[in-house]
Amino acid sequence: MSQQVRGVIAPGKGEPVRVETIVVPDPGPGEAVVRVQACGVCHTDLHYREGGINDDFPFLLGHEAAGIVEQVGEGVTEVAPGDFVILNWRAVCGQCRACRRGRPQYCFATHNAKQPMTLLDGTELSPALGIGAFAEKTLVAAGQCTKVDPAASPAAAGLLGCGVMAGLGAAVNTGAVGRGDSVAVIGCGGVGNAAVLGARLAGANKIIAVDLDPRKLERARGLGATHTLDARDGDVVEAVRELTGGFGADVVIDAVGRPETYKQAFYARDLAGTVVLVGVPTPEMTLELPLLDVFGRGGALKSSWYGDCLPSRDFPMLIDLYLQGRLDLDAFVTETIGLDDVEAAFEQMHGGDVLRSVVLF
Repeated sequence: MSQQVRGVIAPGKGEPVRVETIVVPDPGPGEAVVRVQACGVCHTDLHYREGGINDDFPFLLGHEAAGIVEQVGEGVTEVAPGDFVILNWRAVCGQCRACRRGRPQYCFATHNAKQPMTLLDGTELSPALGIGAFAEKTLVAAGQCTKVDPAASPAAAGLLGCGVMAGLGAAVNTGAVGRGDSVAVIGCGGVGNAAVLGARLAGANKIIAVDLDPRKLERARGLGATHTLDARDGDVVEAVRELTGGFGADVVIDAVGRPETYKQAFYARDLAGTVVLVGVPTPEMTLELPLLDVFGRGGALKSSWYGDCLPSRDFPMLIDLYLQGRLDLDAFVTETIGLDDVEAAFEQMHGGDVLRSVVLF
């Protein structure tokens, strides 16, 4: 039997979101129904609403979530009813060429639930990133559920499902920040500040936060930045070099994803250093760099997909660190809101007033 719950949909491009009754089917083979406890309001949800992802409207928004498994379908063994889980949007297949090579974090055939969730009139919904968690309950592939310690706050734990994991993983996994390294992070929203936190966790000696907004730089200091640079005050590249003995940082993370910031990251790194792009560009953006500089500066230019995380490996470990007081996930929860407040939360994003608004159920 299906269930009827409340959920937030984006009905059309640029239209305000609204709360509707959602029909959630019972889980089929390999699927699970999760009672959502908390879901962060991420920029990606806004991109869906604005038509920046695709035009498969209406969307059921929300993807940065934690909750309790309520039902599982045939063949599901990795989670059971009653488990506290973080939802992830890259359920690995175990069969593709990346998985077979022992690199499941790069899985090229991630999967979602097969059955659709619908409106009351039968209109099929497109769940954001295959999750759709701005709803009291959602249907996902069981592989999208990662069991973690239930002692964790759902509001904090759910943020590992997207933004915090993307930024933290960009530093720890993709950038391989090590003890004593110097790190610069360009862009200190939720993802960038998570990269700052990840660099501190990895033992970086110098962590330089760069942004245009003094409020974001202040938050970065609270999360472990040793230095902050207001990008309005001069040449970012020269400022980073000055703070690193004239050489540049060992790892520079671009959490903005624009040609201008990528060039800053490229030239602000030391010789043989690493650039990590975790900010998501838009389709029309292009980049031009002298090929001789790419060769001559050496090192690595990397893109970070979901922080190159493996949820089954990373989520439980990070929740353990959180419960030990070594990973301040609570710092990212600026406010808690209800389902009816999602549209207002999107407006707050533009002002830079919040790291994360989190819907609590």
